[in-house]
Amino acid sequence: MIETLPEGVRFGNDRLIHVTDPAAEKINTLLDKEAENSVLRVKISGGGCNGLSYKLKFVNKLKRGDILVETSGAQVIVDSKSALYLRGTTLDYSKALVAGGFKFENPNAKSSCSCGESFSF
Repeated sequence: MIETLPEGVRFGNDRLIHVTDPAAEKINTLLDKEAENSVLRVKISGGGCNGLSYKLKFVNKLKRGDILVETSGAQVIVDSKSALYLRGTTLDYSKALVAGGFKFENPNAKSSCSCGESFSF
């Protein structure tokens, strides 16, 4: 877990992004297989069938402007641009065989595709 932040990185709270207990458990399980001091980056990028898509990636370097959120015992990092799209989002995880995995519930999305991986703002 990251406890000391580099210059230009700040702490946020779960009003930006809330990670449910099942998602936090999965993130922490996956982190055990990653390099030391890794954290999950949640990013919004252009693309997908609705214009914007969610990206998840483990990183071990934080950038100026990043926001570190600790919620439900997991840490995630969000860049300041993605934060504009994510405010109020919940990240959940399902073990279901069909349509399982990480799921985003974003109150800012005007529409989303059936796979739940892209949305429009």
